[in-house]
Amino acid sequence: MNLYVEDGTATIQDRGRAGFAHLGVGRAGALDSPAVALGNRLVGNDAGAAAFEMRFAPLVVVADRPHWVAVTGAPCEVVLGDARAARTMPHGQAFRLPAGTTLRVGLPRAGVCTYLAVGGGLAVEPILGSRSWDTLAGLRPGGPDGRLRHRWIPVGAPQGEPRFSDVPPPRSAGPMRVIAGPHPEWFAPDVLERLCRSDWTVDPATDRIGMRLAGPALPRREGELPSEGMVLGAIQVPPAGRPIVFLADHPPTGGYPVAGVVHPDDLWRAAQARPGEAVRFTPAR
Repeated sequence: MNLYVEDGTATIQDRGRAGFAHLGVGRAGALDSPAVALGNRLVGNDAGAAAFEMRFAPLVVVADRPHWVAVTGAPCEVVLGDARAARTMPHGQAFRLPAGTTLRVGLPRAGVCTYLAVGGGLAVEPILGSRSWDTLAGLRPGGPDGRLRHRWIPVGAPQGEPRFSDVPPPRSAGPMRVIAGPHPEWFAPDVLERLCRSDWTVDPATDRIGMRLAGPALPRREGELPSEGMVLGAIQVPPAGRPIVFLADHPPTGGYPVAGVVHPDDLWRAAQARPGEAVRFTPAR
């Protein structure tokens, strides 16, 4: 069973390759993990199945056999069939993709990351136990040239029955909870308060590696730390004082002080924040 990617820009992501940071290999994985988990549940997959991730990009695929599919994450138009027999399909629900029929996933109306989950999961050959693409390290299972366009992608055998209803992850607006960082001696004593009371906007340079923030500089000591391990959600502060929230493709080490760490349950907010959007933080309780 296969899917042919006719057009669009996407990566393949699962839960990531945890446990290899000591070898210099980062986690990678889906940016909005609750959204891809919902898609996998809807099509009957295990939680760790691989899916397509689109970051503010469309995707057009055709199946060689019927598949159950679901589109989750950032809301967008989902169209089944060509212009003569096009049908708009639901977002956040499983539906059948017939053989030879085109499926078009459009640009998101809000947010950034959209996911296409397929019953059986995308079955490219894993690297270090994961099918996730790592854009920083250049690990691209199933796409050695860095592209999926005009490529057949294998699909695994169905893992379970599709679900026709499920509880989507909460999508309410709000600040990201932040935990105090490990380097208080590098900042003013009120650095967490400054971080949480300041107005930040998402910089256009944001990518899968990190969400870069524009706003007031956070005062910090000059210099750099010896390289040390970095965790997902770490808020590094380079010499210019503008924070960077490390996302899925972040490097396993870093040399800038960390002012705080975004709570894991709120990282989907960073994944779905568009350039120019305002974001805020609040102390974790």
